[in-house]
Amino acid sequence: MTPERLRAFCLEFNASVEEFPFGPETSVFKVLGKMFALTALDARPLTVNLKCDPDEAIRLRETHPAIVPGWHMSKRHWNTVTVSGVPDRMLRELVEDSYDLVVAGLPRAERLRLDRP
Repeated sequence: MTPERLRAFCLEFNASVEEFPFGPETSVFKVLGKMFALTALDARPLTVNLKCDPDEAIRLRETHPAIVPGWHMSKRHWNTVTVSGVPDRMLRELVEDSYDLVVAGLPRAERLRLDRP
């Protein structure tokens, strides 16, 4: 997946935005103010930090060398994924899972806002 496609995919999610709180080189994708993906789109290799269920995070790290504990993140809840090391479909699923985990942690009233057109 290219950096452009990764950025576009992250922005497809309901209420997602791209912000740059750590400087212009680091894209942070958020839903209602909560981060679900972090990446330096110009970096080589391209990596992305994604939220993950803790048990699933361990399983993914054990079975995929391109997935490691989240760099500069909570190692229990975040993975760093080298984009070129996983199939596009898997990367899309990991991004979607990260978004879903963040949304699930939002207060009910905010989750309901996401369901409105």
